[in-house]
Formats: sequence, C-alpha cells, structure tokens
Amino acid sequence: MGSRTSVFVLTVAAVLGCASLLAAEDPSMSKDLGATIALQGMPCDKVVDVKRNADSDYSASCKDGNRYHVFVDSTGRVVVKKL
Repeated sequence: MGSRTSVFVLTVAAVLGCASLLAAEDPSMSKDLGATIALQGMPCDKVVDVKRNADSDYSASCKDGNRYHVFVDSTGRVVVKKL
C-alpha cells in the first residue's frame, strides 16, 4: 500500500472512530460520511440521514436516494457498500 493510500485509510478510520462519539443528527457527522462516500467514488449529493449501527459502522442515506453502509472492516480498511 502506498503512503498516500495509508494516510487516507488512517484519516478516514480516525474520522469514523471519532464519529461514534457524535450524535447522528450532528451536521459534521453527515459531512464526514459524505466525504468518505465521495472519496470512495460513490455518488451522494448530500447525506440527509445517518444511523449508527455499531462502533465505526453506519448507514447513510443521501438526498439523491442512494443509501450506503460505511464501516471499518477487520483489517482496518474503510468500506463503503451501496445498499
């Protein structure tokens, strides 16, 4: 893994790890998840709803109707899956 990829993965993992301390209604949570989704190349114009499933595990709904499962897997990688 290249150094840029490592920094990206660590940054997003830190964001998701800290995000568990925030309420789902917090606008910064929506922005963080929106940025994470965009960085993974998935379409999402604006995150309008967030559900915390577990630590570093969220379901996000976008204004455009797309829904995603955003989580950190067992290897520490951030995964974004379309629901």
